[in-house]
Amino acid sequence: MRRTPAGAPPGPPRKRFGQHFLHDPQVCARIVAALAPQPGDHLVEIGPGRGALTHLLLGRPDCTVDAIEIDRDLAAHLRAAFAAYPAAHLHGADALRFDFAALARERGGPLRLIGNLPYNISTPLLFHLLSQRGALTDLHVMLQREVVDRLAAAPGSADYGRLTVMLAPWFTVERLFDVGPGAFQPPPKVWSAVARLAPRRQPLFTPAPRFAELVARAFSQRRKTLRRALAGLADATALHDSGIDPTARPGTVSPQQYNTLAQTLDRAGR
Repeated sequence: MRRTPAGAPPGPPRKRFGQHFLHDPQVCARIVAALAPQPGDHLVEIGPGRGALTHLLLGRPDCTVDAIEIDRDLAAHLRAAFAAYPAAHLHGADALRFDFAALARERGGPLRLIGNLPYNISTPLLFHLLSQRGALTDLHVMLQREVVDRLAAAPGSADYGRLTVMLAPWFTVERLFDVGPGAFQPPPKVWSAVARLAPRRQPLFTPAPRFAELVARAFSQRRKTLRRALAGLADATALHDSGIDPTARPGTVSPQQYNTLAQTLDRAGR
């Protein structure tokens, strides 16, 4: 296995990119073990940073490896390592705007994503990946622990929210393990966790056209009752017709119930 190129990475971590570089070799090895790469896999690392995970992935000659790094200085630092592997490609790009579907077509198969996702873009990035789920086999990602709690939350829990509901039709979520601040440089002020997300072979349900709008509205005022949070969009009759108590709070309603309400509104032309 090739080692990190000699010389310190350029510059300190940049706050605007939310950089906390993973450096603990045991954590890196545990993440790759959870990923369990197989011959022929198309691996994509989001935010390789200083390359702690990257060099473990590059050591798999039976896989293609792509990495997406927005920081030009870090990308320049990693290029020498990538140049030694014909099946590896480094993309200087923003993952929030990256076309994963196009990359899957270029590689000839779906992608397996891995990465320590910056906390400041984790939710919008997950929504971006949701829009390109057909290009993905799975995701093994490190996130702020509270975000993983939301991904895996059940209705009625404090962590249950919009992100939970929007991902539910399309992905299964498995919490793998927690990671302490000391595994990073600089150490963040919060704990992290690694999760496995896998697209469902069949969606849990097919979201109605107004599903996303309804969920966003409900959780924008999650402390209110649904009747008040959805005022002007869904009245008490629509809620009753969908089998939902109008006095319920948004955080107690299942993803399927939100979809039933969206279908009710669509049928009524509201």
